[in-house]
Amino acid sequence: PLVLDKWFSLQVMSQRSDTLKRVDGLSRHPDFTLSNPNRVRALYGAFTGNAVRFHDPSGKGYQMIADMVIALDKQNPQTAARFIPPLGRWRRFERKRSELMRLALEKIAAQPDLSKDVAEQVHKSLA
Repeated sequence: PLVLDKWFSLQVMSQRSDTLKRVDGLSRHPDFTLSNPNRVRALYGAFTGNAVRFHDPSGKGYQMIADMVIALDKQNPQTAARFIPPLGRWRRFERKRSELMRLALEKIAAQPDLSKDVAEQVHKSLA
């Protein structure tokens, strides 16, 4: 399991132009599941640390994390909440990226029945 987690992490830390597609593909890999917190951190946690591709000018990295948080919140709110801070740094970026990060946070905040953990992190990030 540790080697597999490392394998997921290494792939999403790539600065290649197809990294966003790679993250999406790995999220459907037979060995990936949202029910395994270590695997989630290996894939998505490593991806949020990829300064080049997570902060892609298209905003797709932010949307990918927002969608994952929404899906994961139903299964594991504590782990889902840990993915809010990378988006919560929106004030530190230039206008375009800042707006895209804020939109991702607002998308999460608009979900009905958010867990207490995720709601607290999102509202703190948007305040």
